[in-house]
Amino acid sequence: MKFMKLGTMPDTFQTAEATRIVIADVPSDIVIRINNVNYLLHKLQHALLPKSGLLQQLLSKYDDSKNVRIELHDIPGGEEAFELCAKFCYGITINLSAQNFVSCYCAASFLKMTETAENGNLVAKLDSFFSSCILQGWKDTILALQMTHRLAEWSENLGIVRRCKESVADKILTPTNKVTWSFTYTRSGYEKKLQRSVPKDWWTEDLSFLDLEIFRWIISAVESRKELQPQLIGEALHVYATRRLFIKESAPAESSSTFSEEQNKKRILETIVSLIPADKGSVSVRFLLRLLWIANMLVVSPKTKAELLRLTGLKLDETTLEDLMLVHESGKGIELIQEVLESYLSLWNRGNMGDEDESMDSLINIGKLIDLYLQVAAKEDHLQVQKMVSLAQTLPETARPQHNDLYKAINIYLKEHPDLSKADKKKLCGMLDSQKLSEEVRADAARNELLPLRTVIRILFFEQEKSGELSLKVRSSRSKSGNSEPGTSRGHEDKRQIREELSFKVRDSMESEIESGKKT
Repeated sequence: MKFMKLGTMPDTFQTAEATRIVIADVPSDIVIRINNVNYLLHKLQHALLPKSGLLQQLLSKYDDSKNVRIELHDIPGGEEAFELCAKFCYGITINLSAQNFVSCYCAASFLKMTETAENGNLVAKLDSFFSSCILQGWKDTILALQMTHRLAEWSENLGIVRRCKESVADKILTPTNKVTWSFTYTRSGYEKKLQRSVPKDWWTEDLSFLDLEIFRWIISAVESRKELQPQLIGEALHVYATRRLFIKESAPAESSSTFSEEQNKKRILETIVSLIPADKGSVSVRFLLRLLWIANMLVVSPKTKAELLRLTGLKLDETTLEDLMLVHESGKGIELIQEVLESYLSLWNRGNMGDEDESMDSLINIGKLIDLYLQVAAKEDHLQVQKMVSLAQTLPETARPQHNDLYKAINIYLKEHPDLSKADKKKLCGMLDSQKLSEEVRADAARNELLPLRTVIRILFFEQEKSGELSLKVRSSRSKSGNSEPGTSRGHEDKRQIREELSFKVRDSMESEIESGKKT
């Protein structure tokens, strides 16, 4: 951090209750009150009046012989900033840095301590320090920007914010081999002493400390110049969101958050979404899912949520099961995942997913991912059957060339929800297509006592038909080759077993219905 030292005299300001007094050879002849503090000072002996154009104007109506009392409650920076200006007038040593520059500059401007009042005045010295020291450094500029939020209007009007923002944007676009200033970079595995080159995203962490509007301006300015990779813009958004929104991985917002805090987070999220570059690879799908999760909790504007769903839908084919589980743990995960899936399918139907082959491969991969997710979600006690069915049926038939994974999800759900009604079981198992089950899975399903009887019978009938078709093909083949029938005994045996099992299932169903009728 750069410093500027002004003045050589020792500090002679002392405090007596709520009064600040300057020890001098002559008595004070002016009282300046700021908030609850009185300053007993001197008009002319120590150049207070000559250096301040404002005080000259205020005192012009008073007789020089009288003690004067002035109130300056609206001075920017309050009593601390005023005291720096007063000490400068007395020649008392003051140390200035990016930490106190903004308040001192605003107060000096308020007091009109310009060259018009006296040559070599405070405003000119501060302006020189600002240009030659603060704006030349990265961290000093960032710190000065952070300080401006306390005096936002004054900082804007005096050009402090604009000059700092422009300096930051220019430094971000500086080639990494020319970055010589210090910066904050705490990524795991990175050690500055061991690194010979500056990382491309060296600037993202320091930017996350800035006020939202300043951050938005800088990102927009940098992106408009098209000199940075979109991934770096995306990384800056991710780092900012991590600091401002993602309190911890498992909970993006504390339940005790006040209304104003939630509104601020909503504003942050909506701004971040608006800044995401259009390039598909600019941000990760996990980042989008985390934003979507928080957006759902904060109830953001429909426009913001729709854009998040669109962006996430575009990248759904890059999603892993682990990514989906991050959303699932939010409480309303299955509904949110269904919304993302619907967004993806809407884009897919409009042909926004590449050529025909790529598009179909993408759809099939998404189908498998959703079925794997359903297998995990099915273990949840609170998961309603309708929600599971709704998500499963959102996928078009073409997304599931086989139903093995869907069967597994249904089987898990039936095991975890033993009290499911017959109607719900029928609804759940009605999604299965026997023709899309592998032979091994059909064999397991035919003996699965958790499945409704209708489902089992449907599977057995299909198996019988398939076995019959196979037997006909074998006989036809042997007939053409001149072979006799004995080789088909295995096929007859299989058909006999299927008939017996089917007969048993039907008889068992009838007995159950008779028993049920007797009880009623």
